[in-house]
Amino acid sequence: MKKLLTTALSTCLAAFLYAQQPPKPPVSYTDALSLNLIGQVFPLKKSYHRIDTAVYADFSAGIKRLLTNGAGLAISFKTNSPRITAKWCVTNARPHNNMTPIADKGLDLYIKRNGKWEFAGVGRADAVCNEFVIVQNMDRTEKECLLYLPLYDEVRSLSVGVDSGYQLTPGEDPFPKRVVVYGSSVTQGASASRPGMAYPARLSREMGVHFLNLGLSGSGKMERNVADMLATAKADAFVLDCFANPSPEQIKERTAYLVKTIRKMHPDAPIVMIQSIIRQSGNFDSTVRRLVERQNENTLKQYEQLKKDGIQRLYLIRGEDLLGNDHEGATDGIHPNDLGFDRMLQVIRPEMIRILKSNQVIK
Repeated sequence: MKKLLTTALSTCLAAFLYAQQPPKPPVSYTDALSLNLIGQVFPLKKSYHRIDTAVYADFSAGIKRLLTNGAGLAISFKTNSPRITAKWCVTNARPHNNMTPIADKGLDLYIKRNGKWEFAGVGRADAVCNEFVIVQNMDRTEKECLLYLPLYDEVRSLSVGVDSGYQLTPGEDPFPKRVVVYGSSVTQGASASRPGMAYPARLSREMGVHFLNLGLSGSGKMERNVADMLATAKADAFVLDCFANPSPEQIKERTAYLVKTIRKMHPDAPIVMIQSIIRQSGNFDSTVRRLVERQNENTLKQYEQLKKDGIQRLYLIRGEDLLGNDHEGATDGIHPNDLGFDRMLQVIRPEMIRILKSNQVIK
């Protein structure tokens, strides 16, 4: 009886305290396209796609679909609101079985504090159209915000909400230099836990350089029409993290055209080739292990041949240590988990700093 009475009193007290809290003000929503959408290789008006695929009619249907995904895109804005919410609609495609729904279809908010971008909250998706309070109970100082879009789905609409009476204004692009990263599902972000944890996004925040995400899950195979498109991008450097998708034979046949086409349009831009990560499923599967070995062998041979051909400012990051050696760095034996991406950063970031500094892209 005493326990029941104590529980009842606690419940009543909690209800009383909740009732005494002032009601939250209504939320005022703003179409995100009227703020500042950053991360597109070629800026588009009124679209959350990474590339305007209508311009590239000869791209395969698979590549066109992947380029509608929001990987690497973010909304830059400023607000002094104590609460930030969002309403957004995606497609009815099922989430991938090696991705969290937040990474696949959700949103990821970062706020700058003392000059550093820090995680603030996520937008959880459980339907085609969603509304979610991302963060609340903040102080009223103005904050710089980055709201990352889903890694593996198309955003059909997006509105950012703040408490009525507080400001919401477009932010600047905080990353003035541009590095195009072309690659595979690993580049796109599989299998990070949320959009801001994909390694190009982490590189951007940590280095202050925009690593523009052109990861094409399963389809980063260095086709000529894609190489021609990449070469027209406005960029200070290029990262080719695309050697996990093509066969060893395709690597031998296609790498030179990709690198030389970019070099022709960008005579001074650094070009960085990254070998495939070592697939953890190859720990016991000898066929998988040998496939990756051949991919990386041919990538190295192509790099060495291109250097002999006189291609300057060409660099190679090896794949052996990208995920570590304990086989704990992948979600499904193929795609990095957050631990795997962190290990990749420990290898890639210092190399990128060295390369970009030596080429005077950054100071």
